Amino acid sequence: MHVTMAILAYQSIFLSLAVVLFIKMLLSHIKLNKNKMLPPSPPALPLIGHLHLVKKPRHESLSRISKQYGPATFLKFGSRPVLVISSYSLVEQCFTTNDIAFADRANLPAVKQITFDYKHIGTANYGLHWRNVRQIAVTEVLSPQRLHTSIDIRAGEVTDMVRQLFKPWNASAGSKGSNYFQKVELKTKLFELSLNVIMTMIAGKRFCGDNLEDCEETKRFREGVEEFFSMGGTSNTEDFLPILKLFGMAKATKKLNRLAELNKEMTLKLIDEHRKEGAQKKNTMIANLLEQQKENPEKYNDYIIQILIVSLLQAGTDTVSNTAEWAMTLLLNNPDILKKASAEIDAHVGNKRLVQESDMPNLPYLQCIINEVLRLYPGGAILLPHKSRENVSLGGYEIPAGTILLVNTYQIHRDPSLWKVPTKFKPDRFESGKLESNKQMMIPFGMGRRRCPGEALAMREIGLILGTLIQCFDWKRIGDELVDMSEGPGLTLPKAVPLEALYCPRLAMMDILSAI
Repeated sequence: MHVTMAILAYQSIFLSLAVVLFIKMLLSHIKLNKNKMLPPSPPALPLIGHLHLVKKPRHESLSRISKQYGPATFLKFGSRPVLVISSYSLVEQCFTTNDIAFADRANLPAVKQITFDYKHIGTANYGLHWRNVRQIAVTEVLSPQRLHTSIDIRAGEVTDMVRQLFKPWNASAGSKGSNYFQKVELKTKLFELSLNVIMTMIAGKRFCGDNLEDCEETKRFREGVEEFFSMGGTSNTEDFLPILKLFGMAKATKKLNRLAELNKEMTLKLIDEHRKEGAQKKNTMIANLLEQQKENPEKYNDYIIQILIVSLLQAGTDTVSNTAEWAMTLLLNNPDILKKASAEIDAHVGNKRLVQESDMPNLPYLQCIINEVLRLYPGGAILLPHKSRENVSLGGYEIPAGTILLVNTYQIHRDPSLWKVPTKFKPDRFESGKLESNKQMMIPFGMGRRRCPGEALAMREIGLILGTLIQCFDWKRIGDELVDMSEGPGLTLPKAVPLEALYCPRLAMMDILSAI
């Protein structure tokens, strides 16, 4: 009897919530329809709006909708209005004339805890707090001066990765010969490299010592970053249909909450270590901020330092490692381009030392490769969601305040009206005089005042990683088939299948590799 009454009570609550949501969405739909200047929109369903049309990977679903309804498309995700842009000219309008109007973030519930209540650099709304944390990040980590002083950190981590590749090969080569090709899974190594680079710049130490593969904390953090990027855009349906939480569909959110606790513990531990070690910790972001905290305790409080640590670690790891992985994948599938890049490095760097960041201006073809990789596989297939702070006039349409803005970078970078043979890997499209005009049509790091402040660091790191891997080793695919190019879900456009490849040290580099 009690069980039956409980079931009836839950059914009544569910029906009441459903009715309330339906009325709310109906009123919202009527209100929006009064605006005759909205962009075109597909037919919507009650309650869910257009969520049924947007499958994973979301950039592909949004591309299909845009091709049918136009470069500016108006959707409803549950009760929330969404503007999808897939035209470069409209993106320019969004982030030049209307830059401040679209400067807020969507503030979706799934990532509230993991971003310190939306105080993360990437998720904070436009205003005093965002300007403060961004300014500190740029000054203390990402400025040209700081990037110059941290050159040795990046060089050391790339050299360590080369050492990790050469050591097992060398152990096997004695019995198998110098032409032996060893298999390696690159995704993990690239992630750990990028994680160690940013961690050393922030805290003066590698994330987890030398034996990273056996480090549980590193594994948990990596899984957490991947989870964050899989939900950090508009991929979590519960953000738009909260009623789903009543049916136990919040597993991913629980994972993020656990990661939020891990982040708080880790960041407080790092700050405490710096306080205890004092003068032993120098020229790290945390040390510099704690020093400034003495003069301005409010601006540089521990909470702000925690936010900065997590912001930079999350933003500076997955994006860099994914881009490097896509680059190696494309080069393995295009060995003629790999051979040309190798010849350029031989001509301008030689084989008496490893590639350095200062060599990059003399390696224009390598830069063309990186630009082409970012065109085909940008760090974000869809830019982090913006939100309109006010009513906006855009391309002849009137966009209501509170509308989520989704920019489909993936589709813009493959727009046949902008790019010849848009799906083909052609680094030479960026050569010589074509470079600047083509780069202007690319937005892998966003545009306007919310453009990624870590762009210069990412470009330095990716160039050094690729240049060193190409210089030190010969690479080939496992088997005759092309490497799988399937894309996984998530903001940072990961490969669906982690890259495995065969490598062998280049004969001309053996002396250098044996000495490191």
